[in-house]
Amino acid sequence: METEESAVPIRTKALRLWPGVAAAVAIVVFRIVIPAFIPDAGILGMAAALAGTLAIVIWWLFFSRASWLDRIGAIVIMIVAAFATWPLLHRSITNGMMGMMFPIYAVPVLLGPAFVAAVVLTHRASTLVRRASITVAIFLACAAWTLIRTDGIQGGSGAQLAWRWTKTAEERLLAQTGDEPKLAPPAPAASVATSPSAAALEKPAEPPAGKNNDAAGAVPASPVMSSTKTADTAALDKTTTVPDPEPSTARPEWPGFRGPNRDGVIHGVQVKTDWAASPPVEMWRRPVGPGWSSFAVQGDLLYTQEQRGEEELVACYRVSTGAPVWRHRDPVRFWESNGGAGPRGTPTLSGSRVYAFGATGILNALDARSGAVIWSRNVASDTSRRVPDWGFSSSPMVFDDVVVVAASGTLAGYDVATGKARWIGPRQLGSYSSPQRATIDGVTQVLLLSGSGAIGVDPKSGAQLWQHSWEAGGATIIQPALTDDGNILVNGIAATGGQGTRRLAVSHKGNDWNVEERWTSSGLKPYFNDFVVHKGHAYGFDGNILASINLDDGARKWKGGRYGNGQLLLLADQDVLLVLSEDGDLALVSATPDQFKELARFKAIEGKTWNHPVIAGNVLLVRNGEEMAAFRLPTVSR
Repeated sequence: METEESAVPIRTKALRLWPGVAAAVAIVVFRIVIPAFIPDAGILGMAAALAGTLAIVIWWLFFSRASWLDRIGAIVIMIVAAFATWPLLHRSITNGMMGMMFPIYAVPVLLGPAFVAAVVLTHRASTLVRRASITVAIFLACAAWTLIRTDGIQGGSGAQLAWRWTKTAEERLLAQTGDEPKLAPPAPAASVATSPSAAALEKPAEPPAGKNNDAAGAVPASPVMSSTKTADTAALDKTTTVPDPEPSTARPEWPGFRGPNRDGVIHGVQVKTDWAASPPVEMWRRPVGPGWSSFAVQGDLLYTQEQRGEEELVACYRVSTGAPVWRHRDPVRFWESNGGAGPRGTPTLSGSRVYAFGATGILNALDARSGAVIWSRNVASDTSRRVPDWGFSSSPMVFDDVVVVAASGTLAGYDVATGKARWIGPRQLGSYSSPQRATIDGVTQVLLLSGSGAIGVDPKSGAQLWQHSWEAGGATIIQPALTDDGNILVNGIAATGGQGTRRLAVSHKGNDWNVEERWTSSGLKPYFNDFVVHKGHAYGFDGNILASINLDDGARKWKGGRYGNGQLLLLADQDVLLVLSEDGDLALVSATPDQFKELARFKAIEGKTWNHPVIAGNVLLVRNGEEMAAFRLPTVSR
């Protein structure tokens, strides 16, 4: 018999929806809408999406009024969906952001809003319909990322997303034909010197395509004697004449990374700043393989490094036309998801040779005219350093008869004639910086920044002269700089970016060296964007924004202009910075301490641009991982 109490239906409270809706809306606004208008807000959006997703989980578990079965069940389904999706993702997603792209970047932006949308749309439906809808929404939000790849990260705007099935710029380049240099007869064998005991040296092993830094076995296990891989590595374009004077006798206009003194400073060139009336004139433009290499220039020849498929290239082109002259190939490939494929270092010209250090650790000495191999070494093996996360990034530097490279915090010196290892320097924490020449207190030395701080060593022996500790938590990337009075400017970085700039006074008496910290400034916090020194001030990137600090005390003078993670040069004779933005825009900015002032702006190149620009005479060379171009600058007559 039914009682009066049992006849009354049991009422359940309606779901409390507004907290979840508010959190989902916040994710969409901060993660999608705001970055669409303010690209540098990408990091803020990512943090907001993580916080919003956490808020949704807390709401659902403790404040939603759903049954405990639904609460726990939904969380379990999210975890299952994420793990089930992982094996189906493109490798650029699973490797992106040091392996954390999917859980912290990808999942929050879709999973939270999709889950809340399913709950809202079915909150009046039957329990079965609601549960099924929530399950489908969760799996679709995760599965959507199987359709996507990333072509890397870009400044504050996050990942460069593309449909998985579309071709990359490198794949489009490889599909082209007619791009090879026009061949000449091979260089005489007598013109190529070889290192001792060549028979004992091995050919580098070819890594699986697309392997990231964990595939250290892709680096040859022993020093390499690289022979001519293809006919064009010993070829010279017969359709053009050899630059006059020859590389062996002329001083290069731009010998390598950041110019003659590796400081990004140019003298003897003044350009017109009214680009509306006299803009740079494009000379040529051509596709190039991926890589973050800059240029070395001598006469009508430019040298750079790039990746093409399973081969890492040192390539020579005509400055006047962009036509390929020769290409040296090593059967290795470096790739990691954030920066993409290809070499990071820039070739160095010295005498009649070009020295190039690849991302997997191969150091080549090549004939600058023909690309013929003089000698080759595996620096990774010589120094016992694994390939770092972003690849070996050092550009070689020649000190008399020694060529010096930095292998992730370990300096190594090689005989320029034979390639024989002359010395291996002290082991430091990680570094992507290059060796820097400096004369301090009358002593010529090699400077290197690393995660350990700054170090100075003797270029002839590799003996450590002094060291300054600054362990900020990350591997340094930029170059140290020298002040007019011989002090050193260094920086420290952490996983989150630049931590500041520090001025050091280094001196010695006899064999005893002394390092004094003058000041540390947070007014200029470069990450992987080098700065320049001019008339008592430093100019560079504080995060993504250009800034200037006073070198007397490190105080910031101004901050302005958003150029992403760009690079810059200083036209010292006219107090002007030439800035190449991360988006490929060229800008002229006043290099004066009174205020930020942009003088001109010009679109130069398409795509993410981290490569350093080069000026040789009145020719400006720019490139990124997709294309390179040459412009004739409007110069001021003197």
